[in-house]
Amino acid sequence: MSFKVFVDGQEGTTGLRLLDYLTGRPDIELLRIDEAKRKDSAERARFLNAADVAFLCLPDAASREAVSLVTNPNTCIIDASTAFRTDTSWTFGLPELAAGQREAIRNSKRIANPGCHATAFILLVRPLVDAGLLPRDYPLSAFSLTGYSGGGKSMIAQYEAGGDARLKSPRPYAMSQAHKHLPEMRVQTGIAAAPVFSPIVGDFLKGLSVTVPLHMDRLAPGATVEKLHEALVRHYEGERFIRVMPLDVESNLDEGFLDVQACNDTNRADLFVFGNAERVTLVARLDNLGKGAAGAAVQSMNVHIGAAENTGLDSGL
Repeated sequence: MSFKVFVDGQEGTTGLRLLDYLTGRPDIELLRIDEAKRKDSAERARFLNAADVAFLCLPDAASREAVSLVTNPNTCIIDASTAFRTDTSWTFGLPELAAGQREAIRNSKRIANPGCHATAFILLVRPLVDAGLLPRDYPLSAFSLTGYSGGGKSMIAQYEAGGDARLKSPRPYAMSQAHKHLPEMRVQTGIAAAPVFSPIVGDFLKGLSVTVPLHMDRLAPGATVEKLHEALVRHYEGERFIRVMPLDVESNLDEGFLDVQACNDTNRADLFVFGNAERVTLVARLDNLGKGAAGAAVQSMNVHIGAAENTGLDSGL
């Protein structure tokens, strides 16, 4: 059986990556809008309603407009913007989130694709909250190091043009604590307040790591490094795209350094627990264009249409 798929916003970074994933799949018929009409609402509506699955790779306002154009009840929308990630009428597109999430994605016609920073943060934090090890009111913080592709085509062009010495140094941003991923980071983990979040852009195309520091004496009584690690292992047992790394610091590092780009060109996320009896750092790394964006969207589509979940995706294992 062939499924008709339309990518609205196919000229953007995520849209182009989606086309890479989907082109050539025998179970997918890609619907291609004429370049001259890609902003024509009537033509977009025609393609959206002809699709079994429509990916929206658009700014928030444009995504909301696209959703309003869909009248076909059989069209499944997978939206890559931040517009619907905390909307309770939409399903959060992270199959590994919790028990029952795959079934929800399979049955939903409205799926909100997670953000890249948020995916890494949620993968680390949600299992520990669910296991009762991390109190919901713990004052969390997190920092993220990401490649410049996360900033879209304009930032990619800026970095690849060169000539600006400032771009050689790490660049913190979202200093006002108003990053667009914060609402989903709070809602989808069940924590009481969003973390203090510090994202940083580095001079490399893609790859992302999020680090969450914890004080052991502020966790649930009896919590240990081993129990934190065990909770992650238990939660992700059998998951083909989530790899919980062993509690062995040296084997996880490259001559003392963590390779942020080690999951690039895969749909895999690697999770780490480092630390001691006093302090712990949780780390998740992934490809911000893979499991952090287009790969995750394809994974949700596979679940929804009943295809093997890894169809067209590389676990990197």
